Amino acid sequence: MRHRGVGSRMMPVSYFLRSRVLVVAGASVIGLTAGALAQGGAATSTGMAVTVTKAARACFNDTIQASGFLVPREEILVRPDVEGMQVSQIIVEDGDRVTSGQVLARLTRPEGQGQGSGTGTVRSPAAGIVNFRYVRIGMMASARAEPLFRIIANSDIELMADVPGTRIGKLASGQVARIEVAGVGEVTGRVRFVAPQVNSNTQLGRVQLSVDKDDKLRVGGYARAIIEVGRSCGPTIPLSAVLYGPEGAVVQVVRDDRIETRRVRVGLLSGGKAEIREGLNEGDAVVARAGAFLREGDRVRAIAEQPTRPTRSIND
Repeated sequence: MRHRGVGSRMMPVSYFLRSRVLVVAGASVIGLTAGALAQGGAATSTGMAVTVTKAARACFNDTIQASGFLVPREEILVRPDVEGMQVSQIIVEDGDRVTSGQVLARLTRPEGQGQGSGTGTVRSPAAGIVNFRYVRIGMMASARAEPLFRIIANSDIELMADVPGTRIGKLASGQVARIEVAGVGEVTGRVRFVAPQVNSNTQLGRVQLSVDKDDKLRVGGYARAIIEVGRSCGPTIPLSAVLYGPEGAVVQVVRDDRIETRRVRVGLLSGGKAEIREGLNEGDAVVARAGAFLREGDRVRAIAEQPTRPTRSIND
């Protein structure tokens, strides 16, 4: 019989079995890792996920804002017909509505002065509103002095406003306007007159708008008009989809899973939307939030933008 050396040991069978299991398990791990890498490479090849939205047709109203003050369209200055008479009675007050021929004040001739009738009247030459009265009991009335009354003819009040000189060329008589009057609210008006020149110092032009009659309107009140000067319809995208650079505006169109950068001409803007007048067609898919991280020809994975859910009111 052979004797084993002191350093030699008999390895149990279970040791070899475990070794084989470890080898097999190691090989499996290597195989799984290689598969995961392959799948990751395939996912990477599809490109970055980007949210896209389609250009849809919409219409925009082109508007011009003008601000100014309410003034009488026509103001009538009322003076006495006869000299040398004294105011004895005042019939109306500021703000009163009067009719044509209505007596506004009564006059008397001071004793011992001049000839002729001892009484007289001051009448309104037209219907309207008493805008201002410069008269008091006992004063001498004269056609050469300040007018006794100022009448807003036919109660017509209009807005006299200023607009930027660069935009005044788009204004024309008859255009409809929404007029916001401080302390009153919104009334309807129309462009009545557009000044033929622009102030050389302020670069503002003058426009006058007729205003629908309202008892709450007061001469001198501040108002702002929003005048509709045109309407335009075409492809529309979110303003966030437009990038502005040295060469102008561009959008990033997704076509065949690749980025295609297009120069566009932007038209009107409203409510976070932009009208595209050139460079884009209805139905084109664009990156909803354009950014410099995307380049021409980049492969991407398009994800359709989800419609925003309406916000519920607290009282709902």
